[in-house]
Amino acid sequence: MTTTPTSSLLLLLLLLPFMVSSQTCRRTCGKLPLKFPFGGGPGCGDPRFQQYVSCNTIDDHGQEQLTLTTHTGCYQVTAIDYVNQVLYISDPSMSTCSCINTQPSKGFGLDSDAPFSFHDETVFALLDCSLSSSPIYHSDGGNGSDQYKVPLCDNQGTVPICSFLYSCRAISTINLPISTCCVYTPVDLGPAYDMDLEKLKCSSYSAFYSFNGRQSDPDSWKYGMALKYKFSVYNEYPRTCAECEKSYGVCGYTGPYNSFICNCASGINSTSDCYFGQNYNFGSRLLHPWKTGAVLLVWLLVWVLWT
Repeated sequence: MTTTPTSSLLLLLLLLPFMVSSQTCRRTCGKLPLKFPFGGGPGCGDPRFQQYVSCNTIDDHGQEQLTLTTHTGCYQVTAIDYVNQVLYISDPSMSTCSCINTQPSKGFGLDSDAPFSFHDETVFALLDCSLSSSPIYHSDGGNGSDQYKVPLCDNQGTVPICSFLYSCRAISTINLPISTCCVYTPVDLGPAYDMDLEKLKCSSYSAFYSFNGRQSDPDSWKYGMALKYKFSVYNEYPRTCAECEKSYGVCGYTGPYNSFICNCASGINSTSDCYFGQNYNFGSRLLHPWKTGAVLLVWLLVWVLWT
């Protein structure tokens, strides 16, 4: 039978709501699972996060790494807590209890429009700060006294963080005076969440997000930064994405307006969910009767048009 324009148009109209593109989104990057709002590439996940979090190949063997990019550099994503909406990252230029960074570091900052904020448990410690020129130190104005106070530093209650850090083998070898250390909480980074070590006149910094149950043992602390993220202003999980994931799809977007699509394992993308694609390819049980009729009608039209 010869295909007519009318029959071709009818078939196109039936398939249009489901087949938006042939894109297939990834479910993992290296050892990390990828779930909304994060994606493995353009068109996957939430478009607000795409420019900041990406999956990159980092060596000739094809090893992959999820990376957070800000104006201060690129940082490895070490873990994601999807339940509590926390992203954990590490900075190779920062100092830890096992490694003191002797190379110039830019510090760390979040872009002002990035959909992230620091988790309350993230703690920064500025290291090797200049007592004479760092803005974190202010003279007490007491008749030419050389004594200093540190109004921007936080002692974190009864936990002597600087003392513990400076007792680490890697840091203690360079004999820094304890007064050159400043515990710098995220709120002190300002509205731009920017920590500029050059302006602060500090040579390095350390960051951790957990004492790991051993406050007096800095070797056991969890170094890195914990960042909170939100799905929206009201932090509501998108209903369309939830329906997509129930059908084993991956949430994505397409077009100039970043319209929602559900990326299906079958290669067919949908504007709703993947039940259509799964049944088309695998014969799974359909949950919606009208979709069953749509699938049968498409098969019938294909058979009629090509026989």
